[in-house]
Amino acid sequence: MTATATAQRAYNFSAGPAVLPVSVLEEVRDELVCLPGARSSLLEMSHRDKTFVDILHDAENSLRSLLNISDDYAVLFLQGGAALQFSMIPANLLRDSGKSAAYIQTGTWGKKAIAEAKKEGPVEVVYDASASNFNHVPGPQDYSVADDAAYLYYCNNETIQGVQFPTEPECPSGVPLVCDASSDFLYRPVDINKYGLLYACAQKNAGPAGVTVVVIRRDLIDRGSVSLPGYLNYKNHADADSEWNTPPTFAIWVLGKVAKWLQNDIGGLAAMETLNRKKASLLYDAIDQSGGYYTGHAKPECRSLMNATFTLPNDDLQSAFLAQAAERDLVNLKGHRSVGGIRASIYNAMPIEGVQSLASFMTDFASKNA
Repeated sequence: MTATATAQRAYNFSAGPAVLPVSVLEEVRDELVCLPGARSSLLEMSHRDKTFVDILHDAENSLRSLLNISDDYAVLFLQGGAALQFSMIPANLLRDSGKSAAYIQTGTWGKKAIAEAKKEGPVEVVYDASASNFNHVPGPQDYSVADDAAYLYYCNNETIQGVQFPTEPECPSGVPLVCDASSDFLYRPVDINKYGLLYACAQKNAGPAGVTVVVIRRDLIDRGSVSLPGYLNYKNHADADSEWNTPPTFAIWVLGKVAKWLQNDIGGLAAMETLNRKKASLLYDAIDQSGGYYTGHAKPECRSLMNATFTLPNDDLQSAFLAQAAERDLVNLKGHRSVGGIRASIYNAMPIEGVQSLASFMTDFASKNA
């Protein structure tokens, strides 16, 4: 990337599509017109071409290496984002099962998933945090799941409210644990063996918009009825090596580069988690040391490492905060309307310098406007 282009880049705290590693963007720029050895752009290449098939397998292998995914699981590259998974999961795992699916509702995305699941079969909301405007996640003592539930579903990190499960929720043996990891995929090591299915749309923390990664235990793949529309059946995608239809080739290509960046430049997911915790601590220390000037939305024990949400004393100060932050090249900080205030999304690719700059600005702004 040219020095001029790099200099024009602000620190982008967008909740998604979100910041990507500059080194990955530079690779994409350099290879976009003509992929090395291919004599064409990846954008012009058939998804059946061996060059792309190798790219797809390389991306899968990189994810398997990062997350230690065994052959007991299929890794699928799909489209439709989390919105389609809200329907695909119950269509495959709940429809005609004679069982009820259990859902933990800790934010906006969990709420949307529940609404779609109810179209496919019985749903039990085993925990609902809506009364507190979703400012926390439950402990294991706060809910119970039937031993014969079709599955237990939860969203690990609620982007809008800024709440995150510190550990996986407890789930009865034999009940598949299903996780929406869209906004914190690859932020730390995860024991995939605890899950029946884990999915993530890439554009928040792992790549560009367009591809959704589904990691599904192979014994669950056959649960989908042959009467399902073709695209909705996981088995079709698993049997066709994620090429049942034309996959999102560009997004898979870039996701594979992000996975390699995590492994080679960052040093793996344990190192990424350490860095993410350092970044989050900078912001939460600025909030906690403000003497109440900034009020965090999430309870401290379940604050998100990806999306820090907080409010200022009034709307006028919030507007001034956003305007002055933009002057310092700190952009896309406005919170979602359901929570208000500020939302700083500090995903994997946000450099620590950006978080340091924001934390310094927060301290300075509070001292001048208290």
